[in-house]
Order: sequence, then C-alpha cells, then structure tokens
Amino acid sequence: MTSLAPPTFTTDAHKYGVLFVFAAGVLWSTVGLGIRMIEDAVVWQILLYRSISMSLFLYVVIRVRSGESPFVQIRRAGLPSVVAGLSLVAAYSGGIYAIQNTSVANAMLLFATAPFMTAVLGWIILRERVRAATWVAIAVAICGIAIMVADKSGSIVLKGSLAALGSAFGFAVFTVALRWGRTGEMLPSVFLSGLFAIVVTFGICQFTGQSVVLSLQDGTISMGMGVFQIGAGLILYTLGSRSLPAAELALLSLAEVLLGPLWVWLFIGETASLNTLAGGAVLLVAIAGNAVSGKRRKPPPITAP
Repeated sequence: MTSLAPPTFTTDAHKYGVLFVFAAGVLWSTVGLGIRMIEDAVVWQILLYRSISMSLFLYVVIRVRSGESPFVQIRRAGLPSVVAGLSLVAAYSGGIYAIQNTSVANAMLLFATAPFMTAVLGWIILRERVRAATWVAIAVAICGIAIMVADKSGSIVLKGSLAALGSAFGFAVFTVALRWGRTGEMLPSVFLSGLFAIVVTFGICQFTGQSVVLSLQDGTISMGMGVFQIGAGLILYTLGSRSLPAAELALLSLAEVLLGPLWVWLFIGETASLNTLAGGAVLLVAIAGNAVSGKRRKPPPITAP
C-alpha cells in the first residue's frame, strides 16, 4: 500500500510556508506607517534605536536556534558577511529617508526593484545567467520607474525616490554578497548590519550634534520596528521560504508592496500621485510577470529581506 504521509507533509509544509512568508510581508509592510507615526526623530536617530533592538533580538534568536554565537557564524562566513552587513546599513538608511521624503506608495514600489538589481549584479559579479524573460521584465520595470519619477523633477520627493532606489540597490548587494559567500543563512549578516548601523548612526548623531535621546513615543516606535518589523519578519520569512519555490516567494513579496500604501491610507489618509499609481502598476506587472515566467526554475539560495 502506498503511504499518504509524504504528500500530506509536503502539502502542510507548503501551506505553512505561504502563511509564514505572507505574514512576514505584512509585518514589513507596516514600516511606512511606523515611520509616519514618529514625530521628531530623523533618519539616523530612528535607525540607531531600531538597530539596537533588532541586534539584541537577533542575537537571542540565533543563539537559541543554532546553539552558537552569531559572531562565530560571522567569522566563519568571512568577508562576504561583512559586505552584506555594510550594504544593509545603506539600504536601511535609504529606506527611512525615502519614506520620510516621498509617499509610502512611491517608496515601497521602488524598493520592489531590488530583485531586478540583484539579477543584474549577479550577472556582472558572479556571472550568473539572467533569463531573457527577466531582461524583458527589467526593461518594463525601468519604464514604470520613469513614469513614477516623471512628475518629481527638482523636488525633495525626487531625492526620496532616488533614496528608495539606493535602498533597493543596497538590498541587491546584500543578496549578491550572500551568494558570493555561498551561504543560505542571512540572519548573522543582518545581525552584523545592526551592529554596523549602531556605530555609524551614533557617530553621525555625535558629529552633527543630534541628540541620541528620543521622546518616549519615537523611541518606542523605533525599537518596536527593530523587533517586530525587521526581526520577527525575518524569522517568519526564513521559516517559510524553505518550502516555497522562487516564483511564489516573488509573488508573495508583493503583499509588502501593496499593503504598505494601504496602511497609511487607512490610518492617516495618505494617498499617492497618479504617476506613482500608473508607474507602480507597470512595475508590479513586471515583477509578477517575471515570477510567473520563472515558475519551473530552481529557487535562488537567498532572497533580499
């Protein structure tokens, strides 16, 4: 008699994988709302507090999960882990600045270009082959980006859009660095990025004369983002991504992009410009089309958080 246990296990693993990855996307999607709720803190102050709580949280998680210090894992990974950690600092900084200076919808949609940047960097640096369908999707995505920034020339919003693209580039470098190091474990590098960010942001605050003491509200929200948005989101994504193909991961990641603008619209009434909506629609088509066209391919070892 043929056992039914393996199919049941596979089905359950896939079901929980979808649930965990979607839940991670929901947590990540609240970053825009969290930053909008902050009253006075600027980029470096927010990142300092968020990095402190994230680093403490991930240290405990890595110790419990692996039974060893994250510093041991970082030393074993070597230079690629350091490059990955530094690139995330740039990604975090650009992300916060972008949300503070442009609409959440605009920022979140531009963050979603990271997989395309990863494909190009992987092709240039690691000599990874890029599918023809992905090149087409990249061209379509560039058209969408052009539409989104067309009405922002000469304004602070344009700087926010460029920061969002810079953030996406940072995540792309993070992904390529982990592939370069041939590791599927992203948590130690994210933990290291938190330590780097603490040093960098504290130094910038001291150099620019900005206080490292925040109001209770700003400090609580910033530290909460480190634990729940980044930390818990990464744990859920790590657990869920192991049982899902790359195409489903890419499609589920759209939950973060679509829900981010929804939260700020529901809670604080923030809307997006017509150009953002039109260009964003083109960009989403490119992402979804690339995911569907790659359905039968083996998933890549690392996806940017």
